[in-house]
Amino acid sequence: MIFDLSKTKSIANTFITELRDENIQKDSMRFRKNLERLGGFFAYEISKSLKYTTKDITTPLGVSACEVLAQQPVLATILRAGLPLQQGLLNIFDRAECCFISAYRKVEKGGDFVIQMDYISTPDLDGKVLIMADPMLATGQSMVMCCKELINRYKIEELHIVAAIASTEGVAHVRANLPKAKLWLGAIDEEMTSKSYIVPGLGDAGDLAYGEKV
Repeated sequence: MIFDLSKTKSIANTFITELRDENIQKDSMRFRKNLERLGGFFAYEISKSLKYTTKDITTPLGVSACEVLAQQPVLATILRAGLPLQQGLLNIFDRAECCFISAYRKVEKGGDFVIQMDYISTPDLDGKVLIMADPMLATGQSMVMCCKELINRYKIEELHIVAAIASTEGVAHVRANLPKAKLWLGAIDEEMTSKSYIVPGLGDAGDLAYGEKV
């Protein structure tokens, strides 16, 4: 299942527009805020697919039968670029536990790269709904590696993947390797550069959010 935000008409597309705009990108606080707002939008959309239970709530005037989440999801992200997007999800799923993964592209001689994963901090994921957030889904290699590592460790009930921008190649890679995952994407771009950056994309989300790394 793939949800493509660009195929719908909503104010959320404004967040994507501003994330891409090289002039608006100069304001790193607004860039982070737009990722956060996008995360909140996706949380609302994902919430429609989750399981609910009925709970009687006592008001000052009586009792109301209310629909509440059967269980909170766990919100995961790949450091550092994914933090604002994860925060947007956490603003809505405000009782959720969180998982953090350190993974990055390790460039080798000749310009090729491998995905290096150094660190995972996570609650127990057995029987849980996992929502993995990362602003860019380029080759899809880091996403697949991180998700498979968690799947190998835990019996995850359901996997959702959230990205602001994805490439067609990245989507294909995720679907081939994580066929049960549900994808929630802001937009899907057709091209990538020789260094595997999405075109037109939006650039390096981590640098735009937190400053250029050295």
